[in-house]
Amino acid sequence: MIELAIPRTIFDDEHNQFRESVRRFYEREVAPHHAKWEEDGIVPRALWKKAGEAGFLCATMPEEYGGVGADRMYSTILMEEQSYAGFTGPGFSLHSDIVAPYILNYGTEEQKKKWLPKMASGDVIGAIAMTEPGAGSDLQGVKTTAIRDGDDFIINGQKTFITNGQNADLVIVVAKTDPAQGAKGISLFLVEAGLPGFTKGRNLDKLGMRAQDTSELFFADVRVPADAMLGGQGQGFYMLMQELAWERMQIAIMAVAACEAMLKWTVDYTRERKAFGKSILDFQNTRFELAEIKTETQIARVFLDKCVELVAQNKLDVATAAMAKYWCSDLQNKVADRCLQLHGGYGFMWEYPISRAYADARVQRIYGGTNEIMKELIGRTL
Repeated sequence: MIELAIPRTIFDDEHNQFRESVRRFYEREVAPHHAKWEEDGIVPRALWKKAGEAGFLCATMPEEYGGVGADRMYSTILMEEQSYAGFTGPGFSLHSDIVAPYILNYGTEEQKKKWLPKMASGDVIGAIAMTEPGAGSDLQGVKTTAIRDGDDFIINGQKTFITNGQNADLVIVVAKTDPAQGAKGISLFLVEAGLPGFTKGRNLDKLGMRAQDTSELFFADVRVPADAMLGGQGQGFYMLMQELAWERMQIAIMAVAACEAMLKWTVDYTRERKAFGKSILDFQNTRFELAEIKTETQIARVFLDKCVELVAQNKLDVATAAMAKYWCSDLQNKVADRCLQLHGGYGFMWEYPISRAYADARVQRIYGGTNEIMKELIGRTL
């Protein structure tokens, strides 16, 4: 990466050694194949097994549940290295740092022992089904229902834009157990793939992140036992709100790493590319553009690293996470556009990483709660 002016101080030697291992994993196991996976629209399950064997899945889970009990600094490194490489296909962070923590924090001992070791090994791939065709950032507007029937619940509804949707063996489904109660009527369920009535729709054809499987999911009278509920009945909205701050931080972490990667690619390209008898980097306009990008990326890096520190101390509040998500993802899109411009016509070619990065960046402002919603959350603190 481009050396920034202010050194990072949040990682120690063990973290740095771990980073080297992660980087080698992506170079060896992902780099030779990612372009093919973009064509296929999915990462093979074999990669998940390799990541599990390397200890790169569910690293923050306690050892008794198959993890290594690492802190979220290790999760941060895993996300950064994936973004530095420009590989958006593996849905590891959602699996390890969104789905698994729900089970760890709110699951019964039986649920944790059943699912977490298999998620850590890569034998079970996790997803979470929040978004519906008519309900995105407004989680209170979900229409999927889970109605009690004796010792079971019957789930009916439809979900869309579900990351890991094709590969998923286990899906946390957001549903209304009491549609009349609004947010207080939302509950979460652990639903296994293959249950009667649970079907996976098409693998969605997206603008970016083309190697990551993203699907529609359908539930038609899917019967699950009452012990498939995660946490208490009607507690779903509370649990979602508790975990969304870390989810939004993950988007910010990947956004700033992507900015650093795009800056490096563009400096390298403009140094090598000639026009009018000299390197493009020798033109004042190019240097000014890159100077602005470097400065803004440095500002983002310092703020984000402070937020990561707060995460490690369990002190990060919802509004600050919203600031990180909105500002860093906005910057990612701005940097992608400006760096692509400096690549000229080659920036529009899919074979160049900046083209992929430009397409991949756009969704960052949408998922995890749109940036407009982030501003509303921040605004409420004024």
